[in-house]
Amino acid sequence: MKLTLNPIGAPVPDSNDTQSNRAHLATLEAALDEKRAVVAAGWGAKYAHRKGKMTTAERLEALIDPGTTPRHVGTLVNWGREFSGSRRQAPGAGVVTAFCRVEGRWTMVIANENTVASGAWWPKTPEKIQRAQDMAMRLRVPVIYLVDCSGLFLPEQAHSFPGQAGAGHIFKMNALLSDRGVPQIAGVFGDCIAGGGYMPIISDRVYMTEQAYMVIAGAALIKGAKSLELTSLDIGGPEVHVHQSACADVRVPDDITAIAHIRREITRLPGSAVDFYRHGAPPEPPLQDPGELAAVLPRDHRHVYDINDVVSRLVDGSLFHEVMPHTGQEILTGIGRISGLWVGIVANVLEPRPHPSGSGLRPGGILYREGIAKVAAFSRACNADGIPLIWLQDIAGFDIGVEAEAQGLLGYGSSLIYTNSTNTTPMFTVLLRKASGAGYYAMAGLPYDPVVQLSTPLSRQAVMEGRTLAIAAFRTKLDDSFEIMAKDPEERAQIAAAMDATASRIESDMDPIAAASRMDTDEVIRIDELRDWLCALAEMAYQSTGYRRVKNPRIWSIFDLEVLTAARGPAAEVVQEAQFSQQIEPDEDGLIAVTAPMEGTFWSRPSPTAPAFLAAGHPASPGGTIALIEVMKTFTPIRAAVAGELVRWTLKDGDAVSPGQVLGWLRPA
Repeated sequence: MKLTLNPIGAPVPDSNDTQSNRAHLATLEAALDEKRAVVAAGWGAKYAHRKGKMTTAERLEALIDPGTTPRHVGTLVNWGREFSGSRRQAPGAGVVTAFCRVEGRWTMVIANENTVASGAWWPKTPEKIQRAQDMAMRLRVPVIYLVDCSGLFLPEQAHSFPGQAGAGHIFKMNALLSDRGVPQIAGVFGDCIAGGGYMPIISDRVYMTEQAYMVIAGAALIKGAKSLELTSLDIGGPEVHVHQSACADVRVPDDITAIAHIRREITRLPGSAVDFYRHGAPPEPPLQDPGELAAVLPRDHRHVYDINDVVSRLVDGSLFHEVMPHTGQEILTGIGRISGLWVGIVANVLEPRPHPSGSGLRPGGILYREGIAKVAAFSRACNADGIPLIWLQDIAGFDIGVEAEAQGLLGYGSSLIYTNSTNTTPMFTVLLRKASGAGYYAMAGLPYDPVVQLSTPLSRQAVMEGRTLAIAAFRTKLDDSFEIMAKDPEERAQIAAAMDATASRIESDMDPIAAASRMDTDEVIRIDELRDWLCALAEMAYQSTGYRRVKNPRIWSIFDLEVLTAARGPAAEVVQEAQFSQQIEPDEDGLIAVTAPMEGTFWSRPSPTAPAFLAAGHPASPGGTIALIEVMKTFTPIRAAVAGELVRWTLKDGDAVSPGQVLGWLRPA
């Protein structure tokens, strides 16, 4: 049996909208690049090369294969956070964690940033290290520790020492990695005090330079406690730990020699199985240019786009096999190759799709009963077949209301959550834009343990939008139209200011940089890095063998699923065309009615403060956006069916509409 891969996606037109999308994303990515540069600089050149040691960046560059790019995770942890006892912040929580190619194999590198308080552990440092260890354990890729750590940053010890994810849990993760057969190799380059000294011990190989030492307590503490005149090298240098205690394996003169030995150790491990699992299919770039993703994604998170134009710029050859296309059309499920390797893709469809009952359209970006059941079945099949799953999120949440409750969406959602909670195949999640409410959970958000969750600069994580939350919080002070009821001008101004402050705070919390700082996402990436990231993740999912099921494609459960769900005959056919067809025959007055494709809220302008798309008496171009229908934070455009001019709208902004309702009138040109 063999999957038929079909071309998807289309070139992106050069229009005012796509140019605006590019410009907006370029601004956000420039700000991201600036923050990355700050983290990479640590505390600056003043703190570099102390005692003749290489910087962490230099060690990393010497370790990785020439011409390859590290895939950093947790870059922005602690971004913007101040700490008691320090005049400086802790860029990247004082530690570098990155997937790196070493001798042709993907590895996880965990390296103390020795320019930031001599590699001390700050609040969130232990959690960041543990997250990297967990990623390595899930993918069974070797872990390389570049240790240069002065121990806990003591003024903030209450936020990094105790608790379930406290510093000591790093050592449990060392033990679990060893228990699962994941190779661990450590290079000790300098200060390794207390926890910093424990971290390398369980590693399979430990290399120490002449400047390195590992101690339970440093010389200063011993001098205070026991009045002994010693140096830390006397207590725990390579002379002690290589030749006496055997806590380290090999003594080397300097950093570059230690790194050369670590690279040599990696060559002694089993090679990558990636080429084997490509089944003879070489990697190939997408036919549609991945660089056009910046133009595809609208700058306004409420506006829709064609998800096929995203997937086509991620999969090899822009070729894709859609699974179960006839049902749950608010979700795209299917199989494609990335770097020549099979992956499953689940993605939210933003454009409206036909309601199963035949009564108009339903907005996209929302989970309905059919889509939930479809995703659960697809997720189970991929797990049974050992196909890694990539989740592309742009979701407003679950459907709500009378129909949703009567259909038992809570139960169907629970089935999907159970499936994703028990999957063992690697899952990777990408937050393209919205990640809202329980839909974020259902689409394998971070609480459901994807191996890696990536965000773009457009991502927004929240239960609800800022303005919506402000309305909910101040509901008792608003009328049925959500307008402030107070008559007193001063009281009205106070309520309005409080609502604005609430909305602003929520919007700030939703920012992807803030999410990355809190470790609510693993990494914020440029959109032009997404394809390369997915290639790396796909390769890591197939690199190691023997720890998870990987079925031959001839016997996939996916084929059974397709046979059982295939549409058969006219009664089973579902119209897949999402574009709502406006009536284009003029009435007796020569006018064409503009009608609503679905229920929702009418808007004649892109935002409350923006000018209308089209004013009365102004010309409309065929296919141009003239109004919007909003449903659960997603805007569906109403487009002009013909060239003409707007006579009038029959509604005002914010009015509720039902399917087929006349919104306004056009006079054909």
